[in-house]
Amino acid sequence: TTIQELHSKGYSNRAIARELNCSPSTVGYELKRGTVSVYTGNVKRYKAVEGQSTYELHRSECGRKSLFLRRHKFIDYVSHCFHNQGWSLDACVGYALAKGIFQKDQVVSTKTLYNYVDLGLMDIKNGDLPEKVKRNTKTRRARVNKRILGRSIDERSPRIESRKDFGHWECDLVLGH
Repeated sequence: TTIQELHSKGYSNRAIARELNCSPSTVGYELKRGTVSVYTGNVKRYKAVEGQSTYELHRSECGRKSLFLRRHKFIDYVSHCFHNQGWSLDACVGYALAKGIFQKDQVVSTKTLYNYVDLGLMDIKNGDLPEKVKRNTKTRRARVNKRILGRSIDERSPRIESRKDFGHWECDLVLGH
């Protein structure tokens, strides 16, 4: 609204930019974005609301679209085959590629399909997948040794640290697990 007020008073882009502490080209872009035809189309005026709505529209169209949105036909096909024919997600992908129903660039991988199921993007739930429910998802932990195999090199006596005796310094850089 500051730009709208200053522009209606006849300020130049540079004067408005100085007032707002920004680049004059930024002000120019905003004025171009928000300028609309009023009345019969002969008069053009800047409206801050129009500029903001145009900015938000352009901003919503920015960025790369998700594979989920770009490959929706294939995902609908997988969902149909899963529910109606009882196929696994991997079988749906393999059949679609083998029979040429979809090209390689129209298909997402099996791993991606399972990720979509986990995220809840598809109408298939984890409970619908017979093998996934059965599998143990607990993480494996590294086993700690019950027996300590010898003394640590960090526990050697200060007499050896002095390195006056021959042979005590040979392997002092070697550390075990």
